[in-house]
Amino acid sequence: MKTLPTFLLSIPLLASLPAFAGQPAAAECLVPSKPGGAMDLSCKLARKALLEVPGTPALKLSYMPGGIGAVAWHTIVSQRRAEPDTLVAFSGGSLLNLAQGKFGKAGADDVRWVAGLGADYGVIAVPADSPYRTLRDLVQALQRDPQAVLIGMSGTVGSQDWMKMAMLAQLAGVDPHRLRFVALEGGGEEYTAMQAGYVQAVSSDASETSLYADSGKVRVLAVLADKRLPGVLAAVPTAREQGYDLVWPLIRGLWMGPGVSDADYRRWVRAFDQVQASPEFARMRAQAGLYPFSLTGDALTRYIKQAVADYKRQARQFNLVREH
Repeated sequence: MKTLPTFLLSIPLLASLPAFAGQPAAAECLVPSKPGGAMDLSCKLARKALLEVPGTPALKLSYMPGGIGAVAWHTIVSQRRAEPDTLVAFSGGSLLNLAQGKFGKAGADDVRWVAGLGADYGVIAVPADSPYRTLRDLVQALQRDPQAVLIGMSGTVGSQDWMKMAMLAQLAGVDPHRLRFVALEGGGEEYTAMQAGYVQAVSSDASETSLYADSGKVRVLAVLADKRLPGVLAAVPTAREQGYDLVWPLIRGLWMGPGVSDADYRRWVRAFDQVQASPEFARMRAQAGLYPFSLTGDALTRYIKQAVADYKRQARQFNLVREH
């Protein structure tokens, strides 16, 4: 398993940020997937960003994979709903699962949304020695035979990784339900499976892919952004440049249990407001492969509700919404 980049171990301190009182000695950031993927990166970014804010607790990371986030969601909501210092990582994929009913009757109002840490974008990647050198090469192979390529994705049918490939297939006139997918748990597992030869392509995200792009073992065919991304993936063309009008942004952030008091919730919102006002955090976010997205508290909650509604409309075109 690849480790996170050394920048997360050596980022400049946020000494200039103001303190706030009343914090305990330790808090938890729960990663609802296995180590090595973007959820893991989100918690590590939050931990480093908060580390030198006077008065804030150190974040301890813990892992609770299962059900593409469902296990962590239901554990916090049903058993740990009022813990004042437990944060949980989420992504656009979490919101898509909510929209499709994959968390049962759960909805956006069932938890407290704390902070968005940044925005991310989808990518399509293959092994470095793959015969597919461009996105068009891969698409043409799928047009000839939708079963020809085994595609690794985080989650199952209807996940954000599935949706990205389904929308690409749809643009190319291929029935997405004929594609062959392998459901994996998180981006780290996707790249492990691809490097082991278990899958021939992955539908993933820029922040996850940036951890592996310098290894010499991965070829990124396209970023699903409206323009090329800076940093490690700067040379990778967009899908639009290659003739496929597909853009897939997603956000990454943190939520808390529904029973957390207003005082504790606002305490964490203020902490992230302070963090995000710092130029140091902007550098951290960029080095993590993320792009600006800084909503917190009530503004983030409004955004989440609209995003879930939008995802629901998108998913209905593939008959993916479970009505409860």
